[in-house]
Amino acid sequence: MCAAVRQAVAWCYRGGSISAEPRINDRIRVPEVRLVGPSGEQVGIVPLAKALELAQEYDLDLVEVAANARPPVCKLMDYGKFKYESAMKAREARKNQAHTVIKEMKLRPKIDPHDYDTKKGHVVRFLKQGDKVKITIMFRGREQSRPELGFRLLQRLAEDVQELGFIESNPKQDGRNMIMVLGPHKKKTEAMAEAREAQAARKAERQGGVPAEQSVEEPAEEHAEA
Repeated sequence: MCAAVRQAVAWCYRGGSISAEPRINDRIRVPEVRLVGPSGEQVGIVPLAKALELAQEYDLDLVEVAANARPPVCKLMDYGKFKYESAMKAREARKNQAHTVIKEMKLRPKIDPHDYDTKKGHVVRFLKQGDKVKITIMFRGREQSRPELGFRLLQRLAEDVQELGFIESNPKQDGRNMIMVLGPHKKKTEAMAEAREAQAARKAERQGGVPAEQSVEEPAEEHAEA
């Protein structure tokens, strides 16, 4: 199977999006196609007439998903529903991307317990705000021969905050540093909504004569170095 076909079939299994308006049904003008079923199963190479017949039987559309493959790869799907769902996903992705901020926290591999707790506190706050956090372990001198120290530290931090975030990018060496990216379980929009609700509640308490709960937090150290 050629690379183009493999990529197209993988696309079908992943449920990927179609970047441009594809040819569908009777707009497809080839003698045969490599057909992918509604659930991503490979049907094989079939005549175009047979593929269109199957589309009618399933009450679905025949959509060309890889026009440059030989033969072109087509999938059976409800194209109208697919376009609507893809548009909704793209809209949601744009909305979240517009507000997503990547914070950065820098640590040394031999960080002392107090500094670790302080840095972890900042990471927790960032994740609660719905922000991603890039964790950088900075090695100096002979520390560069002990990358396992940084790896264990990153693992420990990820486990300590696993209720709030997940490892979006696994630990990897970047020059003399080791980096890992944590993603929040909570979407930025949800975090912002909760923050607005909490702010409104505090305002209502003050207006009602009841002092709001106050908390003192250290300012975010987005580029703190232990």
